[in-house]
Amino acid sequence: MDYPDYKATLNLPNTDFQMKAELSKREPEILKGWEGTNLYEKITKADRAKGLYTLHDGPPYANGNIHIGHALNKILKDIIIKSRFMSGYSIEYVPGWDCHGLPIELQVEKELGKDKLTATKGEVREKCRTYAKKYVDIQREEFKRLGIFGRWDEPYLTMNYSYQSAIMRELGRFQEKGLIYRDKKPIHWCASCRTALAEAEVEHADKTSPTVFAKFKVVDAKKNLEVGSDKGTFFVIWTTTPWTLPANMAVAVNPRLTYCKVSTPAGELIINKELLANCMESFNFSESDYEIDAKTYLGSELEGIELAHPFIDRRVPVLLGDFVTTEAGTGCVHIAPGHGHDDYILGKKHGLEVYAPVNDFGKFTKDFPECEGQFVFKANSSIIELLRERDSLLGESDLTHSYPHCWRCKRPVIFRATAQWFISMEVGHLRKKALEVIDNVNWIPDWGKGRITSMVSGRPDWCLSRQRAWGVPIPALKCTPCEESFLDESLIAHLVKRFKEDGADIWFTEELSELLPKGIKCPRCGKDDLTKEEDILDVWFDSGVSFAAVLEERDYLNDKAELYLEGSDQHRGWFQSALLTSVGTRDTAPFKSVLTHGFVVDGKGRKMSKSLGNVIAPNLIIEKYGVEVLRLWVASEDYRDEMRISDEIIKRISEAYRRIRNTIRFILGNISDFNPDTDSVDYSELTELDRLTLHRLSLLTDKVEKAYDDFEFHAIYHSVHNFCAVDLSAFYLDILKDCLYTAKPNSKVRRAAQTTIHHILDTLLRLLAPILVFTTDEAWQFMPSANKAESVHLSEFPKIHKEWQDAKLAEKWETILSVKSELSKAIEGARRDKRIGHSLDAKVEFTFTGDSKKLIEEETSTLKEILIVSEVTMVDTLNEGDVFVSEELEGLSVVVTKANAAKCERCWHISKSVGEDKEHPTVCKRCVEALS
Repeated sequence: MDYPDYKATLNLPNTDFQMKAELSKREPEILKGWEGTNLYEKITKADRAKGLYTLHDGPPYANGNIHIGHALNKILKDIIIKSRFMSGYSIEYVPGWDCHGLPIELQVEKELGKDKLTATKGEVREKCRTYAKKYVDIQREEFKRLGIFGRWDEPYLTMNYSYQSAIMRELGRFQEKGLIYRDKKPIHWCASCRTALAEAEVEHADKTSPTVFAKFKVVDAKKNLEVGSDKGTFFVIWTTTPWTLPANMAVAVNPRLTYCKVSTPAGELIINKELLANCMESFNFSESDYEIDAKTYLGSELEGIELAHPFIDRRVPVLLGDFVTTEAGTGCVHIAPGHGHDDYILGKKHGLEVYAPVNDFGKFTKDFPECEGQFVFKANSSIIELLRERDSLLGESDLTHSYPHCWRCKRPVIFRATAQWFISMEVGHLRKKALEVIDNVNWIPDWGKGRITSMVSGRPDWCLSRQRAWGVPIPALKCTPCEESFLDESLIAHLVKRFKEDGADIWFTEELSELLPKGIKCPRCGKDDLTKEEDILDVWFDSGVSFAAVLEERDYLNDKAELYLEGSDQHRGWFQSALLTSVGTRDTAPFKSVLTHGFVVDGKGRKMSKSLGNVIAPNLIIEKYGVEVLRLWVASEDYRDEMRISDEIIKRISEAYRRIRNTIRFILGNISDFNPDTDSVDYSELTELDRLTLHRLSLLTDKVEKAYDDFEFHAIYHSVHNFCAVDLSAFYLDILKDCLYTAKPNSKVRRAAQTTIHHILDTLLRLLAPILVFTTDEAWQFMPSANKAESVHLSEFPKIHKEWQDAKLAEKWETILSVKSELSKAIEGARRDKRIGHSLDAKVEFTFTGDSKKLIEEETSTLKEILIVSEVTMVDTLNEGDVFVSEELEGLSVVVTKANAAKCERCWHISKSVGEDKEHPTVCKRCVEALS
């Protein structure tokens, strides 16, 4: 007799959602589909009850392709924006680019070659604009490839005419409030880039510098000091910058420190008492070479003494400075107001000249003829030789120390006094207001508050001037007769209008007569013989005022952003410049919250660098694995710390992605004949196993949605991945296969299972949509439902079903699963010993005397189902055999043997009912009923 092909009677999975993702091929097709349906526009027009959520984009620099840090930053922003939309907010995301500045200008100069010497500023600026536009277009496509939603056709660019106009308007507001001033004071100067640098443009790296101990002879003790040596009495200074000695104007001592006079072969030396022994050793004096005078002096007693400069005909005073410490040196500090911040403040207080005989190239000018034309660092040796010739050198050595470097060219910078425009941190109480406002901002993580507080507390006045071509000009005017430089509010207001129409280039291309409103005269002498100055604004001012140029200018955005999000370096960069520009003109922060992420490092925790060969470009990951794996990596890492990436890490993430995708595919395959609108089973009719899974799903939903609210994305990744791998694949779905495949297609138990897994899939896709943007929307299209949204990205997060949360059921199943776990160990032992093959070969007998004996006795059929075995029996005593005795549950002993019956050809269960039905003699009773 011929029997049916029972395999054909099984409800095997059926779906076109492929296991082989082919993400690098499929993702661009999905992107094209989104653009074709105007998905982002539909998202922005969707009605949401919670109001508008504005995440303001910190502008990346339009220079080069995106790197892994860019990808991290943009993906984090996209996860937040999408999750906020799905949690009930309206959203808009306007991407932006920082287009002005030195890196672009230097690239253009390279392209110009020798022609840069003859090119006008207008020509340079035109080429800079072209260069920036090229990389805006390149980066835009690279960001879109990451699945980032936004107004890509309407980004903000700092070089756009409207934005340049806004920059000028904000500069005018600072001028109106009297916060801008011009002064000659020392600032960080890069001699290589030939421009002033902002605090945020300086990084520290090790540098080896020559150090010297130099003598300043007392020429007028002012009766404050007893001078008696024929060889002279000297104050001794120590410096790591000998090249600044030509600009020395004073020597500072701490008024509260104690100083000694020491007789030595080099004369009487004035040195701090605490540092005396170290100094004598540095000068190579043995104890027999010197004698310490019994009389000591407080620093305050030495004020006003006049000294002779070691090699210049100049008298310098002894002044008091609280900044003088005993950490190193002699306790006497060389003061050059033209080359140091503390020096400048002290010099300003006492009317010292702010002298710096160094030009823009970092070379000495004719004002110091001994080293004219020498670069300052190279001149160190010449200065030391001058000290030696004048018998003023007491000691020299080399010191490797942390030193400021230019963040662009990576070369050491100098502190040099030049005439610059500044925003005052004290006038108008800008510093005080900023510190007060910081308290009202939510800093994520909370250490960000302390970091920016420290930086604002200690920062000097903001140097606005840059001596370059590519940027928005500071429209300063210079009077020819009296050489006064000044800003005029009427000119600024006029330029606000002109820039909006013609752009900032006109300041460099048009004559002053074409730009100047009538009636502007020099505020000092009243003359109208004026010329233009051509310094440009610090680009941090450009990006800092983006809240004014973007948020306040676009009516579909909030004036104050809910969130700014950038890397941890932006506490001294964009976060701070945005804070100061907003507080300075509006007395409030431009943001409600600030989120900081760490930097990307390699798998060993090392900073990425081309020299180490450990740079991983986003496009390489995308080509090999797809964007989804990159996005999943971003979600998997705790962004508050350094984020590690390597080939091994990405492979591990790709495996996690496959597990999630396989879970999705399994469910889709098993609901292909399920219509949730007509086939769903009521919650009360679900099995306990179904309800236990929905209980866990509800707890997961609650946890994940809270994690989105709290920006805890790594918690989402670990929770969802664990749910898919452990709760579903290794438990619930594994158990469910028998029912899904072998039960009658429209049976209550199968429909109950399908109802449950449909809930699971619907929930998982929506919970994962902000992270796995392509996969979830691809799967969404296969979801059976007549009422679903067009795209998962137009849906909302799933409702948290509190009615599914059943603590008593979970507690009961915790007991069942504790027994199941021990029985599984016995089954695995039997498989290892070859006593059984597949788990369905097994017959399990066990004794149990624990507290939950009655419950377990009632649930033996449940244990059979979840163990996926053919027979489970609880007995009073076990027959002879290989007994497994549980070490975890007292009173539990198990024997696993091979089930003694025939194997069902259809479901593979071993059952005594096989052969009872004459029409289907090779299948069990359960399968006969399914076939009827």
